[in-house]
Parts: sequence; structure tokens; C-alpha cells
Amino acid sequence: MQFFLDTANIEEIKKYASWGVVDGITTNPSLIAKEGVSLEKRIKEIAEVVDGPISAEVMAVDFKDMVEEGRRNASWHKNVYVKLPMTPDGLRACKILTKEGININVTLVFSLPQAVMAAKAGATLVSPFVGRLDDVSQDGMQLIEDIRIAFDNYAYKTKILAASIRHPLHVVQAMKIGADIATMPAKVFDQLVKHPLTDKGIEIFLADFEKVKNLQ
Repeated sequence: MQFFLDTANIEEIKKYASWGVVDGITTNPSLIAKEGVSLEKRIKEIAEVVDGPISAEVMAVDFKDMVEEGRRNASWHKNVYVKLPMTPDGLRACKILTKEGININVTLVFSLPQAVMAAKAGATLVSPFVGRLDDVSQDGMQLIEDIRIAFDNYAYKTKILAASIRHPLHVVQAMKIGADIATMPAKVFDQLVKHPLTDKGIEIFLADFEKVKNLQ
């Protein structure tokens, strides 16, 4: 599984990229707004740190403007994946941009039919939002499993990007189901690497080393 960091904060990106486990970055308009920089400036900065897919979402809501904005975003760097919403106009734009060789991440996916439509339109990635489904008492991980089954049944090449990850269990479940990618905030990255028994083991080893370090 690939691990993507869901942030537009350049310091966070540098920190976790230094661990050697960040395969790509996802951003959205809300994350960019928090940073107070333009999307273009931040995407280009991210590309200098992470050599992997970087999702840059369009702000347009109609087909023509989505295509124009998608082309512009893709021109910023070879690793840019244009992020389009799961709407009829988003699907139309996906079809056009995909034919032009631009990688597409179809976002805001909340059902199996939506995921399949995105795959049929040529999406490189499809992003089901598991956490937001959980928030409304639906099973987000069941959607990931349903998409995995359908994509395998029909040999769709579109990759499944589990988005709206809220906690480490989401990542574990996504791994078991076979999602291709999990994108998560910095907090979840920290939680994945931590375990109380690891901390306890280090504490014991250090205490024992103090007892013997000066022995001849």
C-alpha cells in the first residue's frame, strides 16, 4: 500500500517525507486556504520535497472551466494529479483530460456506482471518503471493499485511494481490503508509528544499558 499525506503544510510534508514513507500528497481547497498561499506556489514547493503524485483540485464546477483549470494545474509539474469532483461535468472533464495524458483523481466519492463511473471515465485514482461516511452512520470501509471487488471483477486499472482517514484502524482495514493507497493527516502518521510496547522496550533497553556501559 502507498501512504499519502493529506496536507498542504510544507513543514509537515518535509518532516514526514524525511521518514522515507510518504509516497504522495493530497491537497484540497480547505487545506490550501489554511496555508494562505496560492495553489500553484504550494504545489511547486511540494514537488521539490516529494517525488510522487500530488493532487491539485480544480475550483471550477462546470465542464469547460474544469478542463481549462485542469490543464493549467497539470502544467505545473509532471507529478500533478488533477483532482476533479464526482459530478457529471467532472466525469466529462475526466474523459477529456485523461485522453490528453493527464492523471486524474476523482474525489468526493461516496458510492460504488460513482466509483465505477469514475473508472469508466478513465480516472487514475478514485477517492472514496470513508470517514465522512462513518460520520453519517454508513460503513466507509464497506465501500472500499465493494469497490475493490468491482474493480477486480471488471479489471479496471483505476487505483483506490482511501480518503478521509480518521484513525489507524481505518488504515489497517484498508490494507486488509486491498486499497491501493491511504491518504491521511499528520496525526494518523504519528499514530501509525507509535506503540506502547515499543516505547516500553526502548525504556527497558536504555535502563539495562546504563547498568553495563561502564563495565570492562
